[in-house]
Amino acid sequence: MSEKKDEQLNEEESLEEVEEQLQEDEVEVESELEKLQSELDELKDKYARVYADFDNVKKRLEKEKYQAIEYANEKFAKDMIPVLDSLEGALKAAEGEAGCEDLLAKMKEGIELTYKLFLTNLEKHGVEKVSHEEPFDPNIHNAVQSVDHEEIESGEIVQTFQTGYKYKGRPLREAMVVVAN
Repeated sequence: MSEKKDEQLNEEESLEEVEEQLQEDEVEVESELEKLQSELDELKDKYARVYADFDNVKKRLEKEKYQAIEYANEKFAKDMIPVLDSLEGALKAAEGEAGCEDLLAKMKEGIELTYKLFLTNLEKHGVEKVSHEEPFDPNIHNAVQSVDHEEIESGEIVQTFQTGYKYKGRPLREAMVVVAN
């Protein structure tokens, strides 16, 4: 009987040890779970901050893009102001007390200078005149008439009715020309 008691005591001790071990394991698991939960919360917080930063950058870039589009012509407008000043000066000169011949000469000179200034500023921004010397190209020329011409080869430009313009190689307005047959 004593053996049974010893066995029972051993079993009870063994059970107590197992229970203690289970409790220790449970405490460790809970501790590990708390640690993992803490890391998860930390990562969620970092994610939320990174997402908010990304969203802010996205909004800022969108705003900057719209501002860039809105103010894209600012340099062009600034370069056109001297042209307006030149025209304004011509108008003021016309109000002066000068003779017709002198006034006409000054007006012609003022208009030529304004024209050159205007063309220079357009070229500065990528706008160029379609050349009259180049061969006929249907992409940049609009043949409004064809004529027989003995000195000029067929397909060559004889006369230009209206000047054409290109913006960085792309036609803005076709030149209206007369072409030789």
